[in-house]
Amino acid sequence: MNRIKLLPALLVFSEVANKGSFTEAAKELGLSKSTVSQQISRLEDDLGFQLLTRNTRGLSVTAVGKKLLRRCTLLQDQVDLAYQELLSAEQEPSGPFAVTLPYSLERDVVIPAMSQLCREFPALEPRLLVTDEKMDLVKNELDVAIFAGQLQDSNYRALPIGTVKDIFCCSPKYRQTFGAPESVEDLHRHRWIEIAWQKSPLIYFKEGKAQKNQIELRPFAKVNTQLSAIEMALEDMGIILFSDVVPRPLIQAGKLCQIASDNHGPTWPIHLIHPFQGEKPIHISRFHQLVSHYFSTQQVKG
Repeated sequence: MNRIKLLPALLVFSEVANKGSFTEAAKELGLSKSTVSQQISRLEDDLGFQLLTRNTRGLSVTAVGKKLLRRCTLLQDQVDLAYQELLSAEQEPSGPFAVTLPYSLERDVVIPAMSQLCREFPALEPRLLVTDEKMDLVKNELDVAIFAGQLQDSNYRALPIGTVKDIFCCSPKYRQTFGAPESVEDLHRHRWIEIAWQKSPLIYFKEGKAQKNQIELRPFAKVNTQLSAIEMALEDMGIILFSDVVPRPLIQAGKLCQIASDNHGPTWPIHLIHPFQGEKPIHISRFHQLVSHYFSTQQVKG
């Protein structure tokens, strides 16, 4: 198989899958709808897999298609990056690149993204400030901030990354010793580890419902960082409500378990904040691409 010939079709597939529509993808690509449909059909024939499911409600991506889409997204990013590099070849990024980020995105999202960024732009010198506190870019001499929560009005620009959802977790040993709460309402009988911004009454939601609920809890322990909450939970000290990016790998490894899974805490948007009013430097655009990729990869694993 001549795989080079697949490249245009892969980019077309990425656009269709992301738009969820042949019509919208065709408009974006400047092609006819029939041309886009033919590209997808030929790609599926060449690969021997169905990538998209067509139905009366629109399009859905198959399991195989989702795997391919993650690769196609990176391919599209590389095409965009190559074009930007040609436009700014004389402006190779160099020097310190200072980023602040929450603990929950450090290990599996930002560190891999920064590692790849430094391979592509070896003259960059990363500076990471990992904190759950909000940091001002100017006051703290930062280039970008990765921020979880509702955005405040400011002169900064925000690029969306995704969303995280708080879930209830404890260690298997804690559950074995104290039992697992059958519902959120049973939490008042358990050891609650409260993170600084989690105040009683605690807000939670029933899965699939928008109605906000509240429960009064008396904390067994109080901490000011997400890292402390995770470590205390791993030491069988109590129950935590934590953004799902971090617990998922620990749950898969059997170190934590999700409880009261029909309920969850608030859902938080994640953004990359930068101060540039006009065209962004190429390394910031690329960093946003990489962070978004590794974030979505973690969500798929979950």
